[in-house]
Amino acid sequence: MRCEVKREARKVHTAHGYETDGCRYVLITPARNEAKFIELTIKSVVAQTLRPEKWVIVSDGSTDGTDDVVKYYAGQHDWIELVRRPERNERHFAAKVDAFNTGSSRLKNVSYEVIGNLDADISFEDRQYFEYLMGRFAGNPELGVAGTSYQEGNETYPSRVHSMRDVWGACQMFRRECFEAIGGYQPVRGGGIDLIAVLSAQAAGWQTNTFTDKVCIHHRTVGSAHCTNTCGRMLQTGRKDYLLGSHPAFEVFRGVYQMTNKPYLVGGFLILAGYLWAMLHRIERPIPRQLMELRRTDQLKRLRVILRRALSTVIDSPAIPADFEEV
Repeated sequence: MRCEVKREARKVHTAHGYETDGCRYVLITPARNEAKFIELTIKSVVAQTLRPEKWVIVSDGSTDGTDDVVKYYAGQHDWIELVRRPERNERHFAAKVDAFNTGSSRLKNVSYEVIGNLDADISFEDRQYFEYLMGRFAGNPELGVAGTSYQEGNETYPSRVHSMRDVWGACQMFRRECFEAIGGYQPVRGGGIDLIAVLSAQAAGWQTNTFTDKVCIHHRTVGSAHCTNTCGRMLQTGRKDYLLGSHPAFEVFRGVYQMTNKPYLVGGFLILAGYLWAMLHRIERPIPRQLMELRRTDQLKRLRVILRRALSTVIDSPAIPADFEEV
């Protein structure tokens, strides 16, 4: 279990009423060929009522004009820094971790309590987005990882099948002590670096939470940067679920649930096919056994809650509560 962190009480109220205790944060954005969306991301952060102490944007071998966009805004705001990494052919998650670590190395002389990983295809309509999150960290010293709901197209996530203890990786905020205690992100080429980080924080005794009071906008479909074909993404999702230790029973439920959403029937079938293929080939899992068991325990707990609700609906036909907190 982690050591208790004793911090001097510094009650600081912002102009909008959030009690942040003077909580300071920094951001790191690994960006590879993100010229299409990164200006939206930058404008959203610049407009925030509580800005980061420093924001390091790491161009990971971009060739599409990403650097020019960042340079323009870095010239106007001294808290934004562009770091350029050499060009490379591959795009994978281990390289994203390397880029993040490159950005982290630029923060040695910066004082902060919270460090955030912010993707370059995210925007915020709410100017108090980070002010709100810093208030959450300040109000709960046990909170190690936090994020919010996100909107992708016409859909808002997380849904009922997701856990509020999971924190979406495209905008993932860590208390500094927590991030250092888990050793940061692990360089897993196939993905799941955000999930492994959250599970590691939970295993170390930290609370992790997705708050549904706020929403950020994701401008690219999850997984499309690595696979543009919808069917291919579904297969890859199932394969990654296996690699990251998803319980077989929960995976069956997820596949059936996906069949009720676009692409109808096919999407769920492909997720299950990807999972089964990986299982039959006994592909080595990058996730530690302890974290896999932690994830599976949570999945089965949520599955029982969902099935109880479904059974109750069939028998009594009550209204299903709109909150996610139990799941």
